[in-house]
Amino acid sequence: MRSVGYFCRAVRPPRARRKARPGCPAGRGVAAAVLLALLTGSAGAVRADVKDGRPWWPHFHGPERDNVSRETGLLKKWPENGPPLAWKLTDCGVGFSGVALAEGKIFTAGDFDDVEKVLALDMDGRLVWQSPNGESWTGPYPGSRTTPSYRDGMVFQMNPKGRLAAYRTDSGEEVWAVDLVDRFGARYGTWSMTENVAVEGDRVFCVPGGSRALAVALDKSTGRTVWTNTALDETAAYCSPILVTHGGVRQLIAMTQKSIISVDVRTGKLLWSHPHVTPHDQNVNAPVYCDGYVFAASGHSGGARLVKIDADNRGVQELWWDEDLDNCHGSVMLLDGYLYGSACRSGGKGFFCAAFLTGDLRYREKKMTKLSLTAADGMIYGLAQNGEMLLIEPRPDRFEVVSQFQTPRDSKELAWAHPVVCGGRLYVRRGTCLYAYDVRAE
Repeated sequence: MRSVGYFCRAVRPPRARRKARPGCPAGRGVAAAVLLALLTGSAGAVRADVKDGRPWWPHFHGPERDNVSRETGLLKKWPENGPPLAWKLTDCGVGFSGVALAEGKIFTAGDFDDVEKVLALDMDGRLVWQSPNGESWTGPYPGSRTTPSYRDGMVFQMNPKGRLAAYRTDSGEEVWAVDLVDRFGARYGTWSMTENVAVEGDRVFCVPGGSRALAVALDKSTGRTVWTNTALDETAAYCSPILVTHGGVRQLIAMTQKSIISVDVRTGKLLWSHPHVTPHDQNVNAPVYCDGYVFAASGHSGGARLVKIDADNRGVQELWWDEDLDNCHGSVMLLDGYLYGSACRSGGKGFFCAAFLTGDLRYREKKMTKLSLTAADGMIYGLAQNGEMLLIEPRPDRFEVVSQFQTPRDSKELAWAHPVVCGGRLYVRRGTCLYAYDVRAE
């Protein structure tokens, strides 16, 4: 089994049809995993996604916001009927929210009749508390959208109509709430607001795409407005931001309906923007960052592009664009210098692998349905919208499904929540149901 590098690891690109640019430094993720193994004396079974001895996946796409678990010692092949089911909860409320893990709790959200609720569970799936967060979403594809974000004894969650609220993790007590429509004139498209907010230091960041603010920072403790950015008059586009440091500047990178944008998290200043116009203004996937390169992909023939941030953070250069590298909302993984993603039904279709630096397509498995993805221990975990779970070996030479199984059919809802691997368990959300599978090798 080949080693798959974590963080961003871009290998020397093959001969390309487009002009190639220098690659990202290789091997940092592997080195980090090896070092941790040596320090802990557990080279055979590293559990890297842990804080204070408890599973640690504090927000959407995990600690580094790259959707890659640092855990090892996981199953490389599943039993015929799938890994053991540790527990299931069939009353999470209607929705597509994923899970966050911190303080020995699991956080998610769901819609119960006309109310959206934030839920806290213990590690065995038992309800600890639930608290309301405004009205439920009854428009196209009803249900909750976002995963709670954890920071310093609080979780923060945005409901589909723009109510952003903070809760104490010990009790579920609401600390503050902000209506992003009332305060900033937030604007959103057909499928509501779906942004998983970013929390860092003492600030909560989001991109309401409002008539009075494109992006904002709020005080984590009070909800007070710290800064607003009004540089562009563009609408929110379902995208969840990432936080990265480039050229010594910490910045929030996200997509609006028309652009990829970067904002200085300290001052709120717009650092740069780059056009990313798509047929239906549906820019859902979180951007992928690697050593100054930013990759963005959209569905419905929206295509994908790679840009490189200038050293002074004042602009970007586009390196390539490809209409066929289409991805709806299931995430694109960057592993060992290659992009792995699942194209939209009306775009490129199928599961693809492409070189990060050049966009060169290595293969496309057109028979594969749309998947929601995550990665752990050198493997890709793919959740089909019918609830089928796949274990995929990320290879640039061919598509290879190692194992697959069908999750229980307790719900008929589409399984669009991104799976999570943390603490030796695989978490799968489908509609009102949440499943936890034991995927440890021992």
